[in-house]
This record gives sequence, structure tokens and C-alpha cells, in this order.
Amino acid sequence: MVDKIRIGGASGYWGDADMAVPQFLADGDIDYLVFDYLAEITMSILARAKAVDVSKGYATDFVSAVIGKHGSALAQAGIKLISNAGGVNPHACAQSVRDELARQGVSVRVAVVDGDDLMPQLSTLSDTPDMFSGQAFPDTTRVASANAYLGAFPIAEALNRGADIVITGRCVDSAVTLGAAIHAFGWSPADLDLLAMGSLAGHIIECGAQATGGNYTDWLDVADSLHCVGYPIAELRRDGALVVTKPKHTGGAVTCGTVGEQLLYEIGDPAAYLLPDVICDFTSVNLEQIDINRVKVAGARGVGIPSHYKACVTWADGWRGGASFFYVGDEAAHKARIFADEALKRTRAKFTTMALPDFDDVCIEVVGDESHYGVAARSINSREVMIKVAAKHADKRAVELLLRELTGAALGAPPGLCMFAGTRPKPSPVVRLFSALIPKDRVSIEVSDEMGSACVHVEEGATPTASEGVAVPLPVVTNNEPLTEVPLIRLAYVRSGDKGDQANIGVMARDPRYLPWIARALSHQEVARRFEHFLAGADVQRFYLPGIHALNFVLDSVLAGGGTASLRNDPQAKAYGQILLDATIEIPVSLVESISHA
Repeated sequence: MVDKIRIGGASGYWGDADMAVPQFLADGDIDYLVFDYLAEITMSILARAKAVDVSKGYATDFVSAVIGKHGSALAQAGIKLISNAGGVNPHACAQSVRDELARQGVSVRVAVVDGDDLMPQLSTLSDTPDMFSGQAFPDTTRVASANAYLGAFPIAEALNRGADIVITGRCVDSAVTLGAAIHAFGWSPADLDLLAMGSLAGHIIECGAQATGGNYTDWLDVADSLHCVGYPIAELRRDGALVVTKPKHTGGAVTCGTVGEQLLYEIGDPAAYLLPDVICDFTSVNLEQIDINRVKVAGARGVGIPSHYKACVTWADGWRGGASFFYVGDEAAHKARIFADEALKRTRAKFTTMALPDFDDVCIEVVGDESHYGVAARSINSREVMIKVAAKHADKRAVELLLRELTGAALGAPPGLCMFAGTRPKPSPVVRLFSALIPKDRVSIEVSDEMGSACVHVEEGATPTASEGVAVPLPVVTNNEPLTEVPLIRLAYVRSGDKGDQANIGVMARDPRYLPWIARALSHQEVARRFEHFLAGADVQRFYLPGIHALNFVLDSVLAGGGTASLRNDPQAKAYGQILLDATIEIPVSLVESISHA
């Protein structure tokens, strides 16, 4: 048992830069490295890869870029690795890791956490509704992958058995960090507050450089060093005390702003953040800058143990395709839309002879005329725009025809059309996400390594999966002086992200005094109005985090299917926070003076 561990967040997604491991090796004081590779769209890609070749289906970057380049150095440093690189084929990933380590002459123990794959019991899930929309389970013949989001205790068990490298399939992103803490500190399923703090540590570092200056509202503060941005380190103690930092001599920054933005990233109700091992309440979390690039995080609470796992099911729903073109000249946006309309009319005219129905969905987006801003768009007449035309259809031929007609319309289009020469885009499968809740007792988890295998029991929990936190009233606005308008960016940090077809926008006040005025201006109705061109009547919820003086907005059914299915340029709501920053907030004149002198 130890009193403190340092965990480096080395990867935020499959395709992340390969900068992190050398930084952590150079830092010289790291106990664990955690790697998150999986998202819903990644699972569908890996499932298709395994269908073609049964030896594939995992994040090959973990083998080539991590073990291949740094396996020997990591082993010599005594750093343990935990990764969900296993995807839909964790045993194949583990074997590739063992083969590569053997080639380097490195002898370490590699363990696999297995049991998340629900494909063998797919028929038993057919009566399960979608946990968000209530829709019926998809046709099982079209399902590409089905995986439960496992928790951290099986990872801890693998480490307890002596593993140096732990490879999992689908687990919740923060579990790779929490598993290390459970192993190091001996935390039990009943230590809810400690599990919540360990989960929060994992949540903050799971997206790599997003906690250290990436996608930061105050990006100009770090712009000159992002080329060498440092990846995050969670310094976690047995009592749950947490400090977030980064390796020495790296770029970016660790501030209350960077950490607070990541805390708000892709969460729903902050009083009931549901994870496999614990239901977390983040409403009382507080942040303190204790030194340069060192932020103390405290206050997460565990309020229960879920009785269910969340399951991610991806399924095929036709084909999609799109192409982008540029228009230059006066009235460029108008010309671009005429060009797109012309190509669609040509395509639809041929559908009749092919006996094809109309498209299931068409998306035309002009970049350069602020179409993403909806009611907040400014009136501009850009002379340079990009137009993206995309469509979805059950028949691959229909999408191929549109892509061909878009190219073929070039000489009969309004003037100013230009494009980057290259291969014509091809249709790709539409993969939709279905999210379900399944009882924990329907999932059997196994840990295996060179010494054999063992089943792992997890706490099933008596607490309902949904939990309502105690509502804390927002501070009341009191004022007797004149008001003036200030841009939101001067008052708050903002970060947005996605969960399936939902989006969230977190808004954290730079000063507690600003929050009542921000809340008065940004009601859930006002946010719905600003995003009504995407929401199509769906709901917006607003939550309050008094500990960090923040609001979290959750926008339902706003992404046209989300990252796996949407035709939009921003299918994962990454720009929604930037759109909201356009808002102006009325505040007292005296507060404006405090901003000016800050």
C-alpha cells in the first residue's frame, strides 16, 4: 500500500498524438499511464475490422506507437499501463502486445479484462428500450457491436494479480484511472466518496490535453506552446485528495479554467453522474490554484451504487456520403446554395428511373455565412465560403449518384466554384447508437493473464440507476444600479461536447459574482432559442454546480443522430460552446469595472 500515486493521461481517443509517453518518461515520476481509445464510433469501426479479419478489432496504435516504441523504457521505469485498446477483441490486442514485448526481450505480465461483449446474448436484449429516447431495440441482424460499459474493480483485480499491463474492452472512460487507485489504496465498493474522487480524477485526465490547454476558452494564453502541450497528470492520495498537473518543461497550462472546463465536459446531471462503480455528485466540487500548473480538486461525493450497466449498441442504418466545395466571388453563399440545389434536383430526377425513394435526410451547410449560429447569426456577405452537401439513403447507389452529380454539375453551375482535386468521396455506412441499461447480474466479467483466469464479482448496488440530487437554488440577483452589456467570454469559461444524440454546454463563471447575471440571461429557454435550428423542439435542461459557480445545459436530440450517424459538420457539438459565447450578458456597471481591473 502507498499513500500517493501519479497517473498520466496518455491518450484521449484513437488517433490522438503520440506526444504523451515521451513526456511522462522524461518527467521521471509516474506510477501509471492510462490510455482511452474508445468512443461509440470507434466501437463500430473496430467491429467492422474484426468482421473482415478475426485477428483485428482493437486499437493498433497502442501496440505500434506505445509498446513498439516505448515498451522497454516503460518496463525499466516500472510504469504500469492500463488501456481500453482492446476494443472488441481484447485478447488479440493482448497477444500482439506480448509478441511485441517478446521481440524487445521484455518480460512483463499482461492481463485482459473481458465480459463487456454482449453480442452472444443479443437476443435477450431485444425487449430493452433506449435509455434516452425510449425507442425500441434495433433489428438484431443489423447490430454491429453491443458492449457494456464496465467499471474499475475488474481492472484493480488484474493489478492485484500482478499485471504490469491491463487491457480492457469497453469500460467507462474514467475506470482506467479509478482502477489504479482502487488497487493502490485498497478502496472498497463502500468507499463511495473516495470512488467519486477517483472517478473525477479519471474524468479530468481521460481526454488528454483538453485538461491542459487544448480547446481552452482562453486559447490565446497558450497558443504559442500548444505545439508541445503537456498531457495531464493526476496526483491522487489515499484519502482522495487530488492535484492535477502536467510534466515539467511542456506547453499548455493547468489552471482552474482548463480543469473546470474539462470537469464540465460531456456530463449530464452533475448531481447524478452515473458510472458503473458509483453515482457521483459533482455539484460541490471546488478548484484551487495552489501553484503554477497545479490545481487542487476536492468535494466530489458518492451518493450510491448503480444497479445497472450502460450498454452501447451500434447498428447499421443505410448509407451516407457528402462532398465539400468552395465558392469565391460576390454573393458566394447564394451561388453555393443554387449549386447544391441543382445537383440534388438532377439526382432526384434519376431516382424515378431507378425506382428509388427520396433521401432519408439531406444536409446542406455553408461555412462562411454563420449558418451555425441560427438566430444569433450576423448579417454578412462573405466573398469566400465552403459548402458541404451530404445525404443519407438506405440504398448505396443513391448516395453514389449524388456524389457523382455534385462533381458533374461543375460546368453548369453559377460562377466561382472551385474544389481541391482528388478522388471523389465514397459512401460510408451509417452507424446509429442505441444506449440501454442492463442489470449487472447479466454481465459476467473475467480477468485473465499468464497465470490463468478468474471471474470477478462486482457490487450490484441497491441504489436505483437514476438519482435526483438535492436542488440548490441559484443566487438571487439584487441590484440598484445601471446595467451594461458584456460578452459572455469576458465572464465565463465554456466547453461543449456530446453523448450520443445529446449535447452539453458547460458555463463556468470566472468570478462568483458573475454567475447570478449569467444565470439570469441564460435560462434554459434562451439556450433553446439560440439552438432552435438544431433542436427541432427538443428539450433543454439547466443544472447548477455551486462549487465551481457553473451551469450545465443538456440539449436533447440535437445532433441529428450524433457522431456515428449525423450528416452535419459538427456532429459532436464541439462548437456549441463557441456559439453560446456570442451571447451578451447584462451586468452592473461596477462589475464591469472589476473585470477591467482583473
